[in-house]
Amino acid sequence: MKTFVLDTNVILHDPMAMFAFQGSRVVIPLPVIEELDSFKRSNDERGRSARLVARELDALRSKGKLSDWVALEHGGKLKVEVQVSDGLPRSFAPHNKDNDILSTAQYLKKQGENVVFISKDINLRIKAEALGLEAQDYEKSKVDVDVLYAGWREIAVDAAVIDRFYKERKAVLAGTEFMPNEFAILKAPGGSQSALARYDAKAAALVPLAKVDAAPWGIKPLNTEQRFALELLLNHDVQLVSLIGVPGSGKTLLSLAAGLHQTLEEKTYRRILVGRPVVAVGHDIGFLPGSKQEKLTHWMGAIYDNLSFLLERPKGSLETSDMDIQMLLEDGSLEIEAVTYLRGRSLPNLFIIIDDAQNLTPHEVKTIISRAGKGAKVILTGDPYQIDNYYLDASSNGLTYLVERFKGQSLFGHVTFTKSERGPLAAMAADLL
Repeated sequence: MKTFVLDTNVILHDPMAMFAFQGSRVVIPLPVIEELDSFKRSNDERGRSARLVARELDALRSKGKLSDWVALEHGGKLKVEVQVSDGLPRSFAPHNKDNDILSTAQYLKKQGENVVFISKDINLRIKAEALGLEAQDYEKSKVDVDVLYAGWREIAVDAAVIDRFYKERKAVLAGTEFMPNEFAILKAPGGSQSALARYDAKAAALVPLAKVDAAPWGIKPLNTEQRFALELLLNHDVQLVSLIGVPGSGKTLLSLAAGLHQTLEEKTYRRILVGRPVVAVGHDIGFLPGSKQEKLTHWMGAIYDNLSFLLERPKGSLETSDMDIQMLLEDGSLEIEAVTYLRGRSLPNLFIIIDDAQNLTPHEVKTIISRAGKGAKVILTGDPYQIDNYYLDASSNGLTYLVERFKGQSLFGHVTFTKSERGPLAAMAADLL
């Protein structure tokens, strides 16, 4: 039987990680408990995870002493290990929590345990391997980003199929399976004919795009991928949309344009709520001067840039787009918030945009989406290859995890962007860098 030793960052990433290793022995070193104690007063997701882990461990105490293997429901056992090895190399700094955790794993290996050290810290995994320990990343919520569901595909068909599609307004391709709301580019040999279609799960057929000529808030799609995105953003039956792609592909701009159109013109939603994870070296906005809204302005530059473009006034106008943004904020039509403050809220009839969602953990994405009330629509945008959160990567972030888990659901739609429309320099940077 293997013995899995968990690092602090694994438990903060997934508070239920201790229950994920079915039929195995799970060890939580005492230094991990001490580190969790330092996080418990934080108001962010790490603090909430630390408090949840503490409650779960406290509940296990009713089954026995945590220092002497407590039985878990899945057949495994859990222990909080106090002992540490005294055989760390001299180059490993003493009284360092990371090294103390490694020392516990080494102690268990010397006791004859088949130890696997689990950590999301790359450097700590390297140090563990240097000590002769087997070290792994936490794989439970990882997806293969190289084969991630794209949300659309190109299919070669006979010209007669395309002719029939335009005539009958639907098409059924025998032997080809589609996900609900998946898009298809139907192309005849030689490229002489083509058609854009969306799979309607109720009709069990490909149907034409309903919003093919849409230009919400004056924004016209510049490529096929943007047409697909607007089809989802303007479809009231699709309540959850994810947009993934290279920088400058229009993910945020299209989302805001669709939100403004459906909130201010159609009156479908009460207001637009734009959220963004606050990820920086300090992980905190409290040290910036001003009110909360003034502090958030420093983190929401990309949102304000897109809003300024959408609300731009004609040349010569005395009014500015900044004034328009302020008016929308003051009358409640627009709310800009850090995702940290969304927990515990109920958000019905809102058009919710979560930008830079690749910096969220799967647990954080679950928390945000579960806030959506009746009549709400949630859009998550991001680029899995531009991650600022040290403990996440393209395969383990909440955005790609959501795409993998929700594909096949009728209320979900997804589009992967491959083209940048920001400008030739931005497109070249996305391609070459």
